[in-house]
Amino acid sequence: MTKRLRVVTLNIHKGLSQFNRRMVIHELREGLRALEPDLVFLQEVAGLNQRHALRFAAWPGEAQHEFLAGSELQHVYAANRVHQHGHYGNALLSRFPIVSSENEDVSDHRFERRGLLHTVVRIPGWRRNLHCVSVHLSLHERGRRRQLDAIAARLEELAGKRLPIIVAGDFNHWRQRASLILGDRLGLTEVSLAAGGRRHQRTFPSVLPMFGLDRIYVRGFKVVSTKVHRGAPWSLLSDHLAVSAELERA
Repeated sequence: MTKRLRVVTLNIHKGLSQFNRRMVIHELREGLRALEPDLVFLQEVAGLNQRHALRFAAWPGEAQHEFLAGSELQHVYAANRVHQHGHYGNALLSRFPIVSSENEDVSDHRFERRGLLHTVVRIPGWRRNLHCVSVHLSLHERGRRRQLDAIAARLEELAGKRLPIIVAGDFNHWRQRASLILGDRLGLTEVSLAAGGRRHQRTFPSVLPMFGLDRIYVRGFKVVSTKVHRGAPWSLLSDHLAVSAELERA
């Protein structure tokens, strides 16, 4: 029976370094593999980008979530933003069987497309399936509040049944409001706070992190440890830093 999970979340910036100077998707794949994750929550994943495929000779011939998953992990992807060269969105990579997935459109306006990628995962030996939501919230306070309400509305019944839940991603928010809403309505705890921290771990910008935008919220788990992956190579692989957590089923 699987008792512990290693979870990672990262906004991969479409596989480009900060300021879009270099393609780093190959280094990113090696970095993620070195962490040996069971679940990876990804944001700004390029499902297709024909312009970058022409610009970079080593651009993968497959979608970024497929390239990062390789043969070791299962994957689901949902496009949120469609543009003239392709599309990008959120993804989940899983070491365990994926039962189902659904993307809920929570866009606040047509110029900023957002979705909640809700994936159900079957963990060996668990009586109940794990519910995972990969999120990338709005840049604007009004949009974030509506999207947090949408997360709560989607998961309230599941939380009431005491099902295990992980919500992770780029919250574009450095204050405590998200933690208060998700805590009050769903009983979710942010991993850095659960591990005894006084504030959310800083993840943005990656070269000199000042804001705690990237977070992992859990219900039904004990947080064994959590880490923001600072310094090389992570500070060079995106404009955000990766966050990982070791979780034990409560």
